[in-house]
Amino acid sequence: MKKLFILILELSFFPLCFSQISGIIPSANSIANTSVSDSKSWTAFNNPAMISYIEKAEMGIQYENRFIINELSTKSFQAAYSTDFVNAGLSFSYFGYSLYHEMLIGLGFARNFSDHFALGVQFNYLNAYFSAINDYKTAFFPQIGLNVNISPVLNLSFNTFNPFQTNITTEYVTKRIPSVFSLGTAYSFADNLVWRVQIDKEISSNYRFATGFDYEMLRFLKVKLGAYAHNYLVPCLGLGFKTGAFHFDLNGELHPILGVNTLASLKYVFK
Repeated sequence: MKKLFILILELSFFPLCFSQISGIIPSANSIANTSVSDSKSWTAFNNPAMISYIEKAEMGIQYENRFIINELSTKSFQAAYSTDFVNAGLSFSYFGYSLYHEMLIGLGFARNFSDHFALGVQFNYLNAYFSAINDYKTAFFPQIGLNVNISPVLNLSFNTFNPFQTNITTEYVTKRIPSVFSLGTAYSFADNLVWRVQIDKEISSNYRFATGFDYEMLRFLKVKLGAYAHNYLVPCLGLGFKTGAFHFDLNGELHPILGVNTLASLKYVFK
């Protein structure tokens, strides 16, 4: 009975913490999580259409810490491979601790149609552990992404995660898997300055509005500035470094009540 109470308390607490960014989905290294229209960077479990813009094989790791609480950290891995016909991407993330944790695996495929538009589909597998029943429960669900180049400087993108609202049901509780629909645009003022705007809607939550700027000050240094609003306005700041085949991103955001979120990612692009 004590384990059951702890589990219910945890599952009640998670939606409060993750009202800005669904906990099951790793945040993107795009500032303010404006990843849906970011064709220059693909992040695991974000818009799979962006896999089609990868020109060389790459792999990366990411660590995200929410509110300086180790139990709310997410570790993720991604790898992508480019071919003449279709690009493929593999994603993995781990969230949680001993009493409750979940592993998410995704296999995505995307194709760029003559730079007019790109389409991506990803098949996701969720494996969650519940201490109350001392067992793992699983679920399969799709993810679909689209990017349309309206002009050389403007693109419009769409992504949906778990569109059919698949959930995990146990003897004691039903775990809701977030069903998220995202729409975004990116406008390039110049090759080194991009402005992105995004709207997210999780079926059972309020709308989330986000915007962000990427400015490449030098060939190896990028400054990122943005903000998002979901009940509260959250400012975001980030830096990107590039040296040889290595790309490093560091983002931070400050929630007025819950505190600091930090994200660090390292990517290697094969030559």
